[in-house]
Amino acid sequence: MEPKYETILERRGVKPTSNRLLVLRAMFKVSRPVSLSELETELDTVDKSSIFRVLTLFVSHHVVHAIEDGSGTMKYEVCTGEDRCSLSDMHTHFYCESCHRTFCFKSIGIPSIDLPEGFTMSSVNYMVKGICPQCAVRHAGKCSIEES
Repeated sequence: MEPKYETILERRGVKPTSNRLLVLRAMFKVSRPVSLSELETELDTVDKSSIFRVLTLFVSHHVVHAIEDGSGTMKYEVCTGEDRCSLSDMHTHFYCESCHRTFCFKSIGIPSIDLPEGFTMSSVNYMVKGICPQCAVRHAGKCSIEES
């Protein structure tokens, strides 16, 4: 069942314009953290600056959260909470160093962090880096050909 994009935006205080609906629909379609350039490729009718403005608005209204995956590129993921990002959005992410995609491991929680007194956590980014299964298979195929 397709989510009601207008309802998601309105619940978070965002007017559902055509560009905002296109960006949100594309993010749900991809269903993983996505970069600005990936969205630009997906939405070839919307210019990069418009997509960036929509993402900035979405972050400020808790429609999406931003993830720094260590590649120097921000990735954006739709928040699952009713009216803002929730604790379930703070899950482990995996960055493939070969294909540069970021994956969500929603079933792998983030380890508990005991902060010193006076510090309050508002978000956490837990990133694991390595090679995804698809790239591992591609890499294994190259190695066996090169070794022959």
